[in-house]
Amino acid sequence: MQVVAADRRDPALLVASDGHLDRLSLAPGTDLSYTLGERHCVGQVDYDAERHDACPNPEAPYCPVHSVPWSVQSNADSQEEHAVYLAAFAPDVFKVGVTRSWRLETRLREQGADRAAHIHTVSDGRVARDLEADVAETVGDQVRVATKIAGLHRSVDEDAWNALLVDHRVVETFEFDYGLDLDARPVSETLLTGTVRGTKGRVLLLDRGGTTYAVDRRDLLGYELAERADERALQSSLGSF
Repeated sequence: MQVVAADRRDPALLVASDGHLDRLSLAPGTDLSYTLGERHCVGQVDYDAERHDACPNPEAPYCPVHSVPWSVQSNADSQEEHAVYLAAFAPDVFKVGVTRSWRLETRLREQGADRAAHIHTVSDGRVARDLEADVAETVGDQVRVATKIAGLHRSVDEDAWNALLVDHRVVETFEFDYGLDLDARPVSETLLTGTVRGTKGRVLLLDRGGTTYAVDRRDLLGYELAERADERALQSSLGSF
Protein backbone atom coordinates (compact mmCIF):
# COMPACT_ATOMS: atom_id res chain seq x y z
CA MET A 1 0.00 0.00 0.00
CA GLN A 2 1.15 3.52 -0.79
CA VAL A 3 -0.26 6.89 0.25
CA VAL A 4 -1.03 8.69 -3.02
CA ALA A 5 -3.28 11.62 -2.10
CA ALA A 6 -5.11 13.41 0.68
CA ASP A 7 -8.83 13.98 0.33
CA ARG A 8 -9.48 17.66 1.08
CA ARG A 9 -13.27 17.26 1.02
CA ASP A 10 -13.39 14.74 3.86
CA PRO A 11 -10.68 13.82 6.37
CA ALA A 12 -9.08 10.87 4.58
CA LEU A 13 -5.99 9.63 2.79
CA LEU A 14 -6.16 7.83 -0.53
CA VAL A 15 -4.12 4.63 -0.45
CA ALA A 16 -3.19 2.61 -3.53
CA SER A 17 -2.87 -1.17 -3.47
CA ASP A 18 -2.27 -3.21 -6.64
CA GLY A 19 -3.53 -0.33 -8.77
CA HIS A 20 -6.74 0.25 -6.85
CA LEU A 21 -7.61 3.22 -4.61
CA ASP A 22 -9.07 2.98 -1.12
CA ARG A 23 -9.98 5.70 1.39
CA LEU A 24 -8.28 5.59 4.77
CA SER A 25 -10.60 7.53 7.07
CA LEU A 26 -9.13 10.23 9.30
CA ALA A 27 -12.37 10.84 11.18
CA PRO A 28 -11.91 11.80 14.85
CA GLY A 29 -11.58 8.74 17.08
CA THR A 30 -10.17 6.51 14.33
CA ASP A 31 -7.31 4.26 15.49
CA LEU A 32 -4.44 4.01 13.01
CA SER A 33 -1.64 1.42 13.15
CA TYR A 34 0.66 1.87 10.17
CA THR A 35 4.42 2.02 9.79
CA LEU A 36 5.93 4.17 7.05
CA GLY A 37 8.30 2.31 4.75
CA GLU A 38 10.16 3.44 1.64
CA ARG A 39 9.13 6.68 -0.01
CA HIS A 40 9.06 7.39 -3.72
CA CYS A 41 7.01 9.20 -6.37
CA VAL A 42 3.22 9.00 -5.97
CA GLY A 43 2.81 8.16 -9.65
CA GLN A 44 -0.35 8.78 -11.65
CA VAL A 45 -3.75 8.82 -9.93
CA ASP A 46 -6.99 8.55 -11.92
CA TYR A 47 -9.65 9.67 -9.45
CA ASP A 48 -12.60 9.04 -11.77
CA ALA A 49 -11.59 5.46 -12.53
CA GLU A 50 -10.23 4.96 -9.00
CA ARG A 51 -7.00 3.63 -10.48
CA HIS A 52 -3.33 4.19 -9.69
CA ASP A 53 -0.23 3.73 -11.84
CA ALA A 54 2.85 3.34 -9.65
CA CYS A 55 6.15 5.12 -10.29
CA PRO A 56 9.51 3.81 -9.00
CA ASN A 57 11.32 7.13 -9.25
CA PRO A 58 12.90 8.12 -5.93
CA GLU A 59 11.81 11.76 -6.03
CA ALA A 60 8.99 12.30 -3.54
CA PRO A 61 6.21 13.09 -3.40
CA TYR A 62 6.35 13.73 -7.17
CA CYS A 63 9.05 13.15 -9.76
CA PRO A 64 9.38 15.58 -12.71
CA VAL A 65 7.16 13.34 -14.86
CA HIS A 66 4.31 13.36 -12.32
CA SER A 67 4.75 16.81 -10.83
CA VAL A 68 1.43 17.89 -9.30
CA PRO A 69 1.05 20.85 -6.93
CA TRP A 70 -0.60 20.26 -3.54
CA SER A 71 -2.59 23.48 -3.79
CA VAL A 72 -5.42 24.11 -6.22
CA GLN A 73 -4.53 25.17 -9.74
CA SER A 74 -4.05 28.84 -10.51
CA ASN A 75 -7.26 30.78 -11.04
CA ALA A 76 -5.52 33.50 -13.02
CA ASP A 77 -7.26 32.81 -16.33
CA SER A 78 -10.65 31.76 -15.00
CA GLN A 79 -13.66 33.75 -16.18
CA GLU A 80 -15.73 32.76 -13.15
CA GLU A 81 -16.63 35.13 -10.35
CA HIS A 82 -13.89 35.23 -7.71
CA ALA A 83 -13.60 36.25 -4.07
CA VAL A 84 -10.61 37.94 -2.49
CA TYR A 85 -10.28 37.10 1.20
CA LEU A 86 -8.21 37.62 4.32
CA ALA A 87 -7.48 34.60 6.50
CA ALA A 88 -6.27 34.50 10.11
CA PHE A 89 -4.22 31.75 11.74
CA ALA A 90 -3.82 31.83 15.51
CA PRO A 91 -2.56 33.79 17.18
CA ASP A 92 -1.74 36.68 14.80
CA VAL A 93 -0.67 35.43 11.36
CA PHE A 94 -2.66 36.75 8.39
CA LYS A 95 -2.70 36.29 4.63
CA VAL A 96 -4.64 37.34 1.55
CA GLY A 97 -5.91 34.87 -1.01
CA VAL A 98 -8.32 34.35 -3.89
CA THR A 99 -10.65 31.57 -4.93
CA ARG A 100 -13.76 31.02 -7.01
CA SER A 101 -16.65 32.56 -5.11
CA TRP A 102 -18.68 29.35 -4.92
CA ARG A 103 -15.92 27.50 -3.06
CA LEU A 104 -14.81 30.25 -0.67
CA GLU A 105 -15.69 28.50 2.60
CA THR A 106 -14.28 25.20 1.32
CA ARG A 107 -10.99 26.87 0.42
CA LEU A 108 -10.71 28.48 3.85
CA ARG A 109 -11.22 25.11 5.56
CA GLU A 110 -8.66 23.51 3.24
CA GLN A 111 -6.13 26.02 4.51
CA GLY A 112 -7.11 25.56 8.15
CA ALA A 113 -8.05 29.20 8.69
CA ASP A 114 -9.37 30.18 12.13
CA ARG A 115 -11.02 33.40 10.95
CA ALA A 116 -11.59 34.91 7.54
CA ALA A 117 -13.12 37.92 5.84
CA HIS A 118 -14.41 38.15 2.27
CA ILE A 119 -13.24 41.60 1.09
CA HIS A 120 -13.85 41.72 -2.70
CA THR A 121 -16.04 40.02 -5.29
CA VAL A 122 -14.76 40.38 -8.88
CA SER A 123 -15.68 39.10 -12.32
CA ASP A 124 -12.68 36.89 -13.06
CA GLY A 125 -9.47 35.39 -11.77
CA ARG A 126 -7.12 37.91 -13.35
CA VAL A 127 -8.73 40.88 -11.62
CA ALA A 128 -8.72 38.90 -8.37
CA ARG A 129 -4.99 38.18 -8.68
CA ASP A 130 -4.26 41.87 -9.26
CA LEU A 131 -6.16 42.82 -6.10
CA GLU A 132 -4.47 40.02 -4.18
CA ALA A 133 -1.04 41.30 -5.19
CA ASP A 134 -1.89 44.79 -3.94
CA VAL A 135 -3.04 43.56 -0.53
CA ALA A 136 -0.12 41.11 -0.26
CA GLU A 137 2.34 43.98 -0.19
CA THR A 138 1.29 44.66 3.40
CA VAL A 139 -0.38 41.43 4.55
CA GLY A 140 1.46 38.63 2.74
CA ASP A 141 -0.01 35.76 0.74
CA GLN A 142 1.54 32.63 2.25
CA VAL A 143 1.66 30.94 5.66
CA ARG A 144 3.96 27.99 6.26
CA VAL A 145 2.48 24.80 7.72
CA ALA A 146 5.01 24.95 10.57
CA THR A 147 3.66 28.38 11.49
CA LYS A 148 0.09 27.04 11.51
CA ILE A 149 1.12 24.13 13.74
CA ALA A 150 2.79 26.51 16.19
CA GLY A 151 -0.55 28.23 16.82
CA LEU A 152 -2.88 25.22 16.89
CA HIS A 153 -3.40 25.44 20.65
CA ARG A 154 -3.95 29.21 20.68
CA SER A 155 -6.78 31.64 19.87
CA VAL A 156 -6.78 34.46 17.35
CA ASP A 157 -5.62 37.81 18.66
CA GLU A 158 -8.90 39.72 18.36
CA ASP A 159 -7.29 43.17 18.52
CA ALA A 160 -4.81 42.40 15.74
CA TRP A 161 -7.50 40.82 13.54
CA ASN A 162 -9.94 43.70 14.00
CA ALA A 163 -7.17 46.22 13.32
CA LEU A 164 -6.49 44.51 9.98
CA LEU A 165 -10.15 44.52 8.97
CA VAL A 166 -10.49 48.26 9.59
CA ASP A 167 -8.52 48.90 6.39
CA HIS A 168 -10.83 46.77 4.21
CA ARG A 169 -14.47 46.70 3.13
CA VAL A 170 -15.72 43.47 4.62
CA VAL A 171 -18.45 41.63 2.71
CA GLU A 172 -18.73 38.64 5.07
CA THR A 173 -16.78 37.12 7.95
CA PHE A 174 -16.16 33.50 8.94
CA GLU A 175 -15.13 31.79 12.16
CA PHE A 176 -14.13 28.11 12.20
CA ASP A 177 -13.93 25.54 14.98
CA TYR A 178 -12.14 22.29 14.16
CA GLY A 179 -12.92 20.63 17.49
CA LEU A 180 -9.28 19.96 18.40
CA ASP A 181 -9.48 21.13 22.03
CA LEU A 182 -5.72 21.50 22.48
CA ASP A 183 -4.18 22.96 25.64
CA ALA A 184 -0.54 22.69 24.49
CA ARG A 185 1.38 22.88 21.25
CA PRO A 186 1.43 19.49 19.48
CA VAL A 187 4.73 17.86 18.53
CA SER A 188 5.51 17.92 14.80
CA GLU A 189 6.19 14.42 13.48
CA THR A 190 5.66 12.24 10.41
CA LEU A 191 3.80 9.10 11.43
CA LEU A 192 0.53 7.21 10.96
CA THR A 193 0.08 5.44 14.30
CA GLY A 194 -2.26 6.78 16.98
CA THR A 195 -5.84 7.90 17.54
CA VAL A 196 -7.10 10.68 15.29
CA ARG A 197 -7.94 13.81 17.27
CA GLY A 198 -8.92 15.70 14.15
CA THR A 199 -7.68 17.52 11.07
CA LYS A 200 -7.17 21.19 10.36
CA GLY A 201 -6.37 22.04 6.78
CA ARG A 202 -3.67 19.63 5.71
CA VAL A 203 -2.56 18.98 9.31
CA LEU A 204 -3.53 15.68 10.94
CA LEU A 205 -3.59 15.50 14.77
CA LEU A 206 -2.82 12.10 16.33
CA ASP A 207 -2.88 11.18 20.03
CA ARG A 208 -0.35 8.59 21.11
CA GLY A 209 1.06 7.79 24.54
CA GLY A 210 -0.25 10.97 26.14
CA THR A 211 1.21 13.23 23.42
CA THR A 212 -0.58 14.91 20.50
CA TYR A 213 1.38 14.87 17.25
CA ALA A 214 0.85 17.19 14.29
CA VAL A 215 1.43 15.56 10.90
CA ASP A 216 1.58 17.48 7.63
CA ARG A 217 -0.44 15.17 5.38
CA ARG A 218 1.66 16.18 2.38
CA ASP A 219 4.64 14.64 4.17
CA LEU A 220 2.86 11.26 4.05
CA LEU A 221 2.50 11.20 0.26
CA GLY A 222 4.55 8.56 -1.50
CA TYR A 223 5.20 6.39 1.54
CA GLU A 224 4.66 2.64 1.43
CA LEU A 225 2.52 1.49 4.37
CA ALA A 226 2.89 -1.62 6.51
CA GLU A 227 -0.16 -2.64 8.55
CA ARG A 228 1.52 -2.61 11.95
CA ALA A 229 2.01 0.03 14.61
CA ASP A 230 5.04 2.32 14.40
CA GLU A 231 7.10 1.44 17.48
CA ARG A 232 9.70 4.18 17.13
CA ALA A 233 10.63 6.18 20.21
CA LEU A 234 9.24 9.65 19.58
CA GLN A 235 9.60 13.02 21.24
CA SER A 236 6.91 13.51 23.89
CA SER A 237 5.22 16.69 25.05
CA LEU A 238 5.89 17.94 28.57
CA GLY A 239 2.27 17.21 29.47
CA SER A 240 2.78 13.46 28.93
CA PHE A 241 5.10 13.11 31.95
